[in-house]
Amino acid sequence: MSAIEVKNISKNYYSAKSGKFAGIGENTLLGEDQTKSISTEERGISFEVKKGEIFGIIGPDGAGKTTLFRILTTLILADSGSATVDGFDVVNDYKEIRKRVGYMPGRFSLYQDLTVEENLNFFATVFNTTIEENYDLVKDIYQQIEPFKKRRAGKLSGGMKQKLALSCALIHKPSVLFLDEPTTGVDPVSRKEFWGMLKKLKDQGITILVSTPYMDEATLCDRIALIQNGQFLKIDTPENIVRQYKNKLWAVQSDTMYKLLTDLRANNLTKNCFAFGDKHHLSMDNDQLTTDELKALIEKSGHKNVIVQEIEPTIEDCFMQLSQG
Repeated sequence: MSAIEVKNISKNYYSAKSGKFAGIGENTLLGEDQTKSISTEERGISFEVKKGEIFGIIGPDGAGKTTLFRILTTLILADSGSATVDGFDVVNDYKEIRKRVGYMPGRFSLYQDLTVEENLNFFATVFNTTIEENYDLVKDIYQQIEPFKKRRAGKLSGGMKQKLALSCALIHKPSVLFLDEPTTGVDPVSRKEFWGMLKKLKDQGITILVSTPYMDEATLCDRIALIQNGQFLKIDTPENIVRQYKNKLWAVQSDTMYKLLTDLRANNLTKNCFAFGDKHHLSMDNDQLTTDELKALIEKSGHKNVIVQEIEPTIEDCFMQLSQG
């Protein structure tokens, strides 16, 4: 049995008045009248998370990640579809689910005027347990903030707040852990430490569903779903998604980078071209082109100091290609 099963779930925040959309499963380009004509199967998203798996929902802000998490943690109701967590229905068995899951929302939501120790004691009491009873589960995390246990939560650094929030989410020994953008706004060192903690929790048999806008974190998951505008673009292992990238990929540079971007996008042979840091990542319809031929093609447009390198695609490259359809 899967830890999480989602079948054709949709939640529509579309407003014909504002012309804006937020949610999951709906076609974001359609108006209200057209949306009514779409079947539930076409609207909803479906996926499964295996027990003991780290499953990542990867996508930009506003893609629908938080909406999905709130449905699965029984905080809001979906418009259509069904879902189970640990074998329990999110509508009919919401009380059982709340006993069995840990949820860490994207925004720090603990009591900022309580100390670290008081917050942890409070959440342990809510779930009718104690810190001592499940201390082994949170020990590695809590020991890092224990020297500050008398400090108010609102006075902690971003990384310390995340560790406290994770400890509170784990204190009742959940079987499934929901982490909504847990590393947003956290420094790179704390991000790395946080993912190390998640690996240890996985080793203890906890299923983890985690969302993030950071594409580089995708490779740390067992499987991922790429999401945009409320729709899943792809579900697979990070390695398989990268392997399925359809074209050669080049990193290109010249002395006039903006002109290079516009020239490449205007070229009939260009499949896609996006700015990536100090380079542009480029795929062409003609995979027979060599690096030297591509360089010559760019130089014909008047560019100088052209550098062309064939590179391996990343998850971010795959996301950009898939989002173009």
